[in-house]
Formats: sequence, C-alpha cells, structure tokens
Amino acid sequence: MFNLWPLLIASGIGAMGFESASANDYQLLVGSYTAGQSQGIYRLSFDSATGQINARPLQVINSQNPSWLTLSKDQRHLFVVNENGPGQADPVGRVSSYSIDPKTGELRLISQVQSLGNEPTHLSLSADAGHLFVSNYCVAEDPGGTLAVLPVASDATLKPVVQMSSHPSSRVNPERQMSAHVHSTVPSPDGKYMFSNDLGADKVFVYRFDPKANPELPLAPATPAFVQLPPGSGPRHLLFSADGKHAWLTMEMSAQVAVFDYHDGRLEQTQMIDLAAGQAVSDKAAAALHASADGKFLYVSNRGTANQLLVFAIDQASGHLKELQRRAVEGDHPREFSLDPSGKFLLIANQKSNQIVVVERDAQSGLLGKTVQKLPMDAPSDLKFLVRQ
Repeated sequence: MFNLWPLLIASGIGAMGFESASANDYQLLVGSYTAGQSQGIYRLSFDSATGQINARPLQVINSQNPSWLTLSKDQRHLFVVNENGPGQADPVGRVSSYSIDPKTGELRLISQVQSLGNEPTHLSLSADAGHLFVSNYCVAEDPGGTLAVLPVASDATLKPVVQMSSHPSSRVNPERQMSAHVHSTVPSPDGKYMFSNDLGADKVFVYRFDPKANPELPLAPATPAFVQLPPGSGPRHLLFSADGKHAWLTMEMSAQVAVFDYHDGRLEQTQMIDLAAGQAVSDKAAAALHASADGKFLYVSNRGTANQLLVFAIDQASGHLKELQRRAVEGDHPREFSLDPSGKFLLIANQKSNQIVVVERDAQSGLLGKTVQKLPMDAPSDLKFLVRQ
C-alpha cells in the first residue's frame, strides 16, 4: 500500500500545505492498524470539488496502531491512541500527542505516555483541553477494560494517568462480556459530565467531571451512576445533538441505535432502532455514527456481513430517527467514516478490505449517491479532516 512511497514523502518534504491549496482542498488525517503494511498516520489531500483523495501522501507518521484520532478544537493539536496489546509488535497501550503546523498541516510528535491498559480504542478531550479520557478496551477477559484520565499541559504535552475506573461486566455473552470493555468515553455538551460506554457491561456509566474540586481524581460517579441497556447489546459510541438536547448510541452486538433525551447528566431513552432486524447474528456489528453539519441527518455504519451505511432523517423536536436509505459500503468492515467539510461527500474507512471509499452525498435529501473513488489503504480505522482556521 502506501509503503511504496519514498522517505522524503514520509518526512513531508515538498508537501503542499494550506497556504498553497485551493479553496476546495482539505487535508485528511487517516489512522490505521499497523499489523500489515500500514506505517501509521497518513496526511492526505482531498479535493471537495471532485471528491478525490490524492494517493500521494503529504506526510506519513510512523506510529504503532494509531487507530483513533482526536483533534483539539483549534486544530493545533492531535491526540492519538496507540491500540497496542499483548502479542503485538508493541505490547503496551499508549497515547500520543502531536502539534499541527497551522500553515502547512505538518504533524510533529510532542509526547507519548502509557495508557495503563491494553488496546486503548478511543479518546476524547475535555472542553477546557486539560484532560484526555482514554478507553482501554482490552480484548482479553483478564484484566479487562478501564477508563483512564490523563492531564494535558497547555502545549499538549501528556502527563501520566491520574485516575483509573473499571466497571463490573454483564457476563451475558460468554465470549465477549465476561469483563469490562470500555469502548468510548465522551463529554456532555456542557462539559460537566463524562459518559463511558462499556460494551462488556451493557451500560453507559455517568461521571461528574470537576477537576477544580479534585485535580487528582477529577471524575466522580454521578446520580444516577449509569444507564442500563438491553442485555447483550454492547454499547459502543455515543453522539450528542448539536443543541445538546438529544443523544444517539450505537450498540455493537445487537446492531441497534438508542435515542435519548438529555438533561443535566441524565439520558432518558425515547426510541430504539434496529439496524438488522430479523437478520442473522453475523449481520450485527454496529460501529460509527455521525450527524450532518445541519443536524438533519444521522449516518450509522453496520459491519459484520451486512457492511452497510444507514441514513436517517432526524426529527428536530424529538431527536427520533426515520430510516431513509441503506447503502452498501462496497467493502468490508466500515469501522469509521467521515463527512467532508463541504458536505458533498462521505468517506468510508473499510478496515478489512483495505480501502477508503468516497461516495457522493446530496445535502438536501441526505441520501448517498454513486461511488467516486476507492483508494487502497491498509487497515484504515479513523478519518479526520483538517479545516483552515
């Protein structure tokens, strides 16, 4: 795959930056798994006029399993989980931080620390950019998954973990739920709470976040301390609406999306959507979800043997979902996807078929159209756009 390019490309020498790019050009960051040919993080150029990704990378960052990428609000810093664990080239889970040159987009490593858990799969940044919340998924039953809290300095230097939380598992599924598997942790819209989605527990755990009251232990269980979900459902990713009044949650194992009303740390379920109703268990592997910039449409990926993207209209008053479309991803295992900044295209990271697929999107109807590109990429796992500030 991309390991065919010379080292001068990996260093970013001669790469086109923001200043020389046209109004239609954006930079795309791609996280990946590195057990095969991938070298780590790829910085690419994307043309929003044509929907084409330039196959020649602007920069390649050598990094072990940088599977999830989180940008600071000002896009001056990038935070990455290194989803390492036992049996891998690097058996130690880690978190890395990078600076982003505002003129060129070039990435430079600032710091790296251990996540104190195996296979960290997700991280989020607090509203004040002072803490990272790292979800150590941990594939193995022992020791199980944990939530780790890391302070972040003003220059994005990472400090060691100051707090760890673990959860009791549901033990409903003897293969996947005999211990905790924290899949993601996200802040509430006002930044006062953290919601930790534990696939192994069938619960969303709720924490108050108050670093001023206790800098060493900034998280404390809220009241109520969790949201109970159906047995064996396996919660994965939670997304709040732009107005902060609603939230949507993918449940990986049951291939469902739960819809909630949200107020002051409390999630109240109001709807449950089946992505693969009546279908075989092999079709059930819900993953990513993202809303359009205008808040009118929600997009959800379902992996397994289904390998689909589902498009939903969002009721603006209730947050409820109405299915509009099911579209094949034309690949295998759509772990993540992203809407481009123009809103005219949707990019899919098909992890197991080693490709990024770009499809057209109609901004008025929300529907997905024809495929405009299939770019070879070894085990892509996350896609994030850099937007000029």
